[in-house]
Amino acid sequence: MNGEIFAQLEQKIQNAVDSIEMLKMENEELKAENAQLRQERDEWERRLGGLLDKLRALDETQSDASA
Repeated sequence: MNGEIFAQLEQKIQNAVDSIEMLKMENEELKAENAQLRQERDEWERRLGGLLDKLRALDETQSDASA
C-alpha cells in the first residue's frame, strides 16, 4: 500500500514539474512576443508623431498665409 501511495505522489510531483517547465517556456515565448509588440508600438508612435508634426506644420503654414 505504501509503495502505491508513493508512486502516486511521485507521479503527481512529476506532473507538477512538467507543468512548471511548460509554463516557464510559455512565459519566455510571451516575453519575446511582448518585446516585439512593444517595439512595433514604438515604431507606430514614432510614425504617428511624424505625421502629426507634418499636419501641425501645414496648419501653421495655412494660418500664416491667412494672417
